[in-house]
Amino acid sequence: MSDLQNNELDQHFKTTTSWFRAAAPYIHAHGGATFVVAFDGESIASAGFDNLLHDLALLNSLGIQLVLVYGARMQIEQQCQQLNIPQQFHQGLRVTDEATLVVARRVIGELRIEIESKLSFGLPHTPMADSRIRCTSGNLVTARPAGILDGVDLGHTGEVRRIDEQGIRQQLSLGNLVLLPPLGYSLTGEIFNLSAEAIATAAAITLQADKLIFIGESNDGLPRELTINEAQAMQNKHPALPAAINACLAGIDRVHLLDRNIDGALLQELFSRDGAGTLVSASSFETTRRATIEDVVGILELIQPLEQNGTVVKRSRELLEREIDHFTVMERDGTVIACAALYPYRSNQVGELACMAVSQDYRNKGRGKELLANIEQQARQMGLNALYVLTTQTAHWFLEHGFVQTEIGQLPVEKQAMYNYQRNSRVFRKQL
Repeated sequence: MSDLQNNELDQHFKTTTSWFRAAAPYIHAHGGATFVVAFDGESIASAGFDNLLHDLALLNSLGIQLVLVYGARMQIEQQCQQLNIPQQFHQGLRVTDEATLVVARRVIGELRIEIESKLSFGLPHTPMADSRIRCTSGNLVTARPAGILDGVDLGHTGEVRRIDEQGIRQQLSLGNLVLLPPLGYSLTGEIFNLSAEAIATAAAITLQADKLIFIGESNDGLPRELTINEAQAMQNKHPALPAAINACLAGIDRVHLLDRNIDGALLQELFSRDGAGTLVSASSFETTRRATIEDVVGILELIQPLEQNGTVVKRSRELLEREIDHFTVMERDGTVIACAALYPYRSNQVGELACMAVSQDYRNKGRGKELLANIEQQARQMGLNALYVLTTQTAHWFLEHGFVQTEIGQLPVEKQAMYNYQRNSRVFRKQL
């Protein structure tokens, strides 16, 4: 093997190792969790569908309980067009007459068989080798007719009436994957054509799922994270947003919208900090808050590279623990990505901004400015009228954010006594 090949192999292993280490907290967190994953008919017809099923098989092997819901709108429309069966929609719902219902039953059944067969694949040297997935389905969704809307009879189009929670949980407890088609059955034995989004939302709410995931249209135009209020203002921009909003309002903490065209989007979304889609949550995915003793390790990991290059003063764990009440952190999905400390000198009515650090992955994205604004607000609430900062390498950033250079003699006397002349830090001041 050539040196070039050896180097490439080395790099591959390093990348893989780094990915696994970064994913480890998410692997631990997701074990035993319940995810409801919905994908549309276009996803099934796409070239990447096999890879998606491989990724779902991997989740199953990690002990994640999966409920899969599939759609069939595209395939039903195609079949109806081929058979010259007129199609009618009202308020986003298909009008399902007798002829359309016959097509829907056939198409949905064929898709179910196709999905089950792909989940049964297990040849050696493939991603599905030794997966041994047991996939189960059945009359787990009870439906009722959608009825007449605005004078339009929706026929055999239905609404979800009830999800068989006990039946699904029994299957999940056995390690089985539950597959729900876009059909429901009434107490009188009728069959109704249902929306996959509606079934997935109802299933997630009933099961109190840890996550609800929609795989379908591109997320172009949507930000990476949306709170409920933000999603409500944009709900016309993505077909799954209304369902995501309903799920969050009903208590589902996180709903993910993924683009079917991004290979591996599901794994990226679940096992990396920034994901690959749009997250809709009841509260902000990223928070700024006062630090607690549990944040000490995260702060140490964040500032260690900056201590090594001299950007911030080295702090021991013991010192951080003693001074943690002075710190504010920005937390993203359980990880500290930025921090800063405020030391007040109340007799002088001024404060020192210290140990301000932002993770390399989140610089130049406004986090520093947001953190500074938070510290300034805290200072005002303490009755302080100015902030000082001592820096060796980030003078321009503080100048750009309203600080002006001043002299060491302008610092509070206590701070002057602690000034490290070996570091030779510049002193900046900002009037609040």
